[in-house]
Amino acid sequence: MASAALGDELSCSICLNLYIEPVSLRCGQNFCRDCIVTVLDTQEGSGVYSCPECREEDVERPPMKKKRKLCNIVENFRSTQQKEEKSEILCTYCVDSPAVAVKTCLHCETSMCDKHLAAHNKAVEHVLVEPTSSFRSKKCSIHKKLLEYYCSEDAVCLCASCCLVGKHKGHEVELLEEALGKKKEKLRNVLEKMTVKSEKAEQKILNLQNQKRKTQEKADNEKKRVTDLYEDIRRQLEVQEQRVLSEISRQVEEVSLSINDLIKRLEIQKDELARKIGHIEKLCNMTDPIAVLQDQESDTDEVLQDQESRTGDQNVEESSVHDLDDFMISLVLHRSITDLMTNMQLKNNFDIQDTTNLLLDEKTAHVFMVLSDDRRTASCSETKMIRPTLPQRFTLYNQVMSVESFSHGRHYWEVEVGDCGVRYVGVCYPSIKRAGKESCIEYNNKSWSFCINENKHIFEHGSQFQKLKIESPVKRLGIYLDYEGGRLSFYQLSDPIRHLHTFTTTFTEPLHAVFYLHKRAWVNLIPPVFSIKP
Repeated sequence: MASAALGDELSCSICLNLYIEPVSLRCGQNFCRDCIVTVLDTQEGSGVYSCPECREEDVERPPMKKKRKLCNIVENFRSTQQKEEKSEILCTYCVDSPAVAVKTCLHCETSMCDKHLAAHNKAVEHVLVEPTSSFRSKKCSIHKKLLEYYCSEDAVCLCASCCLVGKHKGHEVELLEEALGKKKEKLRNVLEKMTVKSEKAEQKILNLQNQKRKTQEKADNEKKRVTDLYEDIRRQLEVQEQRVLSEISRQVEEVSLSINDLIKRLEIQKDELARKIGHIEKLCNMTDPIAVLQDQESDTDEVLQDQESRTGDQNVEESSVHDLDDFMISLVLHRSITDLMTNMQLKNNFDIQDTTNLLLDEKTAHVFMVLSDDRRTASCSETKMIRPTLPQRFTLYNQVMSVESFSHGRHYWEVEVGDCGVRYVGVCYPSIKRAGKESCIEYNNKSWSFCINENKHIFEHGSQFQKLKIESPVKRLGIYLDYEGGRLSFYQLSDPIRHLHTFTTTFTEPLHAVFYLHKRAWVNLIPPVFSIKP
């Protein structure tokens, strides 16, 4: 009895069950948090909120205060009660030899085995349920009668007396079975919606996991490709290095052979001169005049002429010996590097074609847009340019398009931007309007742009935009377009290079480069532009 009394004190007057996350209102009444939230939600819009227990009213939604100590007491009581309910429910009438009960009568508050159940009064007011020792939650805490009705206004279960007298008199009520059916129908609808959301979430998880797996596979392939490429570059570098070193060695060997041959001949000449010098010295030391005068080999004039002739030949041969040809070495080095780059392009399976004719179209330029002579630089001027009125020309915003457009393939170009003013860099369809608000690449769905300002960086397309926090100033941009792949990517060409944003869509028209500049702003197209065809 004490346990039942304590259970009544720890029960919510709305759901008649033990408190779950008990909270109290300003009046001091305690309720389950979800129960009182539901009741207050039903009172929303009525102009007044009232406590379901004491009926204290408030024009504002009353605040709820969590009852931590009460929550701990309820949890301790609930654990004790669960232990008691886990024990077998025995038949109330089997005194001498207790038998396990098969049913419990809520009206009589007794449990019965098969034998006593057959003899039990089966009147309408008798309600048989599965064996239980907890009758409190099945009966009204005030009238101690079975709960048979449900008050949707207060979201509580009621007995017959609660419907006739007391605070629920006159409220719209329905049978528990009907309320249960409606509640289950709502729950089934909620369950169906939650199931659909759960399936969608599961599918998204699978898609993301699949994307993660594909990304990892692609990363592994890219790592292998890069590793193989640099390994091949190292091998090619060694080959080209050896090619240049071989040329240097060839020239050294050629010069060395020429010099060695000349040295050999000069040594022979030196030996001949030494022999003749010795002979002449011998004659100079002789005292016999006839022997000296009749010596033909020592004829001084002939010997000198012969030596001068030979010396002249040696001088000619010596001047014909060349040093290393450093220009040829540089030429071989240049050709080897060129061949290396060509081989690497072929190995990388990319054919890069220079398309340097990405120029600004003067026919589209606003009258306050100044274009350079080479039509690669655009700036915003305070002086109006004298230009003819053309249907291609932007008339409201300081914008200009490129002459060339891209309708297929993959392309890359770079843009240098000034360090002041508002600058928009992007692409647009040729069908973009040239007048009115929708002609601005900031507002329409026919353009994709990147706004660069001192305090903000925003990617925009139609009504969609994404702000980006960038640490360092944007000075130079790389723009990559994959037309068939529906990809437009922007890169900040800093150190290191940083990917800023990628638009993904299906392009339906050719794309022109486009720029929109405010005062003091300028942009510059940096050649060359590359078309990349795999």
